[in-house]
Amino acid sequence: MVIEAEGLNNWRRTRNCGELGLSDLGQDVCLMGWVQTNRDHGGLIFIDLRDRSGIVQVVFDQENGSEFFERAATLRGEYVIAVKGKVEARPEGTANPNLDTGEVEVRVSELKILNRSKTPPFYIEDGVAADELLRLRYRYLDLRRPEMQQALMLRHRVALAMREFLNSQGFIEVETPILAKSTPEGARDYLVPSRVNPGSYYALPQSPQQFKQLLMVAGMERYFQIARCFRDEDLRADRQPEFTQLDLEVSFMERDELLSMMEELTAYIFGEVLGVELTLPFPRLSFDEAMTRYGSDKPDLRFGLEIKDISKAAALSDFKVFKSALEQGGVVKCIAVPGGADYTRKELDDLIPLAASFGARGLAWLACQAGGVKSPISKFFAPEVMQQLLEQAGAKTGDLLLVIADQPAAAHNVLGRLRTEFGQRLGLTDPQKLSFAWILDFPLLEWDPDEKRWAAMHHPFTSPVDEDLGLMDTDPGRVRAKAYDLTLNGVEIGGGSIRIHRRPVQEKMFALLGHSKEDYQEKFGFMLDAFEYGTPPHGGIAFGLDRLVMLMAGRPSIRDVIAFPKTASAICQMTGAPSPVAPQQLRELHIKNDLPGNKKADK
Repeated sequence: MVIEAEGLNNWRRTRNCGELGLSDLGQDVCLMGWVQTNRDHGGLIFIDLRDRSGIVQVVFDQENGSEFFERAATLRGEYVIAVKGKVEARPEGTANPNLDTGEVEVRVSELKILNRSKTPPFYIEDGVAADELLRLRYRYLDLRRPEMQQALMLRHRVALAMREFLNSQGFIEVETPILAKSTPEGARDYLVPSRVNPGSYYALPQSPQQFKQLLMVAGMERYFQIARCFRDEDLRADRQPEFTQLDLEVSFMERDELLSMMEELTAYIFGEVLGVELTLPFPRLSFDEAMTRYGSDKPDLRFGLEIKDISKAAALSDFKVFKSALEQGGVVKCIAVPGGADYTRKELDDLIPLAASFGARGLAWLACQAGGVKSPISKFFAPEVMQQLLEQAGAKTGDLLLVIADQPAAAHNVLGRLRTEFGQRLGLTDPQKLSFAWILDFPLLEWDPDEKRWAAMHHPFTSPVDEDLGLMDTDPGRVRAKAYDLTLNGVEIGGGSIRIHRRPVQEKMFALLGHSKEDYQEKFGFMLDAFEYGTPPHGGIAFGLDRLVMLMAGRPSIRDVIAFPKTASAICQMTGAPSPVAPQQLRELHIKNDLPGNKKADK
């Protein structure tokens, strides 16, 4: 087997493929890249040559010699080549308007084959129909596709814009530890055993939360970091075990001032990266208002379909399901689906299992037709009561009312999900439309019925609203948090809070969460001790970089904007991680593998 020389042998690339145009006519260039296509037209061979910048057509002429032409004929898709030649205008009538370089071509005088390629398992082109698992298995090939490269370049520009803006506002970038202490913050930690401290473990950070607060104690005043975070949680379709966030913290700033600065940051990112001008300030909704009107704490405001309360009219009806729900402290609420009054009976029947999949115990419907209301339950309503119901629902002729009777939280959840479903079905979720909103005044705590204790709705370092401090002793469920989320088109892209900065309040919070004094001193003593040394008021926010770039790129999944993502089961298809390790490695870490069938690994 003859092994060809590895190096470029003094060949130097002078231009990128996608940069060439009519202004370069007559220039001698050296291009390097991948063969996209090879078209043999007898005495001429046309190659579409691709690099990161784009594609240009290069031409091999048989008149340059039979050996030269025969080598060009051997080129196949994804071969890596270098060519030297002269930029020429394409012959009249052969320009390609689909290429930025479509008016020119390069007449090749020299060719160097830098590497050959096997036939790829899928086409290296946009819109490829290959299975996602196959694409993840060959991610290095998937990332050659222009749309994937553009997504990663967009991500780069977003991160760069973040740094530029925050630097202009006096923030400094500080790296915080990856090997940290395991503390209870919500999801499970990824643990890393310590070889030199047998029996002890580091945790990979779920976020830099405690470290960034300690940087405020340290007087850094304005910190940021594009941080890697790790959470060992049950994964859903659009979550990753490791993800990236823009993490920042600032001292001596109240909530509204911080939110205004974050709006300016967001506007700067969209302006610099997409050339889109955002309208400031963003709308602000309380948590209660978002849940009551939209059934979600991350509502999509690109469309209406608001939830309406028809409890007053329902109470006057003879329908036992409604009356029973109201007697038990529940509500009767609905959304109006435009044009839904003409649905067939099958289409209406199909809505019942859909609502059940969202957690509904039942679903009632009323079709507002020109001749009156059509519904299996209309007989339980006197005409004047039905009229009141339609007025309370804001219903119009042609609307279909979908009604849920349940406890408020359950009713809001089901109707919120139905609202999202019909927003998509009715084509109301235009991806080109950007609808931002702040969600404010979250509850500080939520009751965990399984653990029978209070849990932090955000995290245990979130400050309560000043006016609600007294309620921490008397009615914890009514305490509001100085927390805020930023949503875009129904997706949470950022969240944060003003933090607790005094030890007595932090200890009170830990106690409400069920931690004993000994417990929280052992887990968080270093932080509580720091709060006794002049900690300034401070707060911050974290933006999900993966989600933000996904929305900006118009991609359906965060996996499309992460270079090497994992599957929904936290597996890397390309490398096979996670994988077993050698028994010797386990012995060095004093770890015993007691999984059934793996006893051999411990010998």
